[in-house]
Amino acid sequence: MTTIRLLDATEARAAIPDLCDVLVDCVDGGASVGFMQPYRREDAEPYWRAVAESVASGATMLFAAEIDGRVLGTVQIGAAQMPNQPHRADLKKLLVHRDARGNGLARLLMRAAEEEAARRGKTILVLDTATGSDAEAIYPRLGWERVGVIPDYALWPQGGFCASTFFYKRIA
Repeated sequence: MTTIRLLDATEARAAIPDLCDVLVDCVDGGASVGFMQPYRREDAEPYWRAVAESVASGATMLFAAEIDGRVLGTVQIGAAQMPNQPHRADLKKLLVHRDARGNGLARLLMRAAEEEAARRGKTILVLDTATGSDAEAIYPRLGWERVGVIPDYALWPQGGFCASTFFYKRIA
């Protein structure tokens, strides 16, 4: 059974082991999501602890996709913005474990994130993703508009520059 949940800080802390597994799997699989290979569970734990604290402060919304009680996907909405951007949020770290791909988790996570952001008064979301990655193809199918590409924006986890494609979506 697949469940999509918005996690509170306590739930986020409890999910850290599974969230670490998802992040490590994605980085090991070549996803350019901010981390370099080799990447281990011990490397992922501080990141997820910081996310849980951001959830506790209300700056981040953290969603988890569970199959049979195991977190196999996640996405975040960075809701805390500057005073002149209360209507905007950043979609961050759409991650699906390779074992669970093809089950529609990305679509379900995105729908939940967009709906919750809209409920909280956000009217536009923005994101960036590695150009040429499998992830880049997901967003246009979900109604996101491509803005453009910045070359050499980040590094692939195994090294070497990668460009990033930026998208936005009006949600209200």
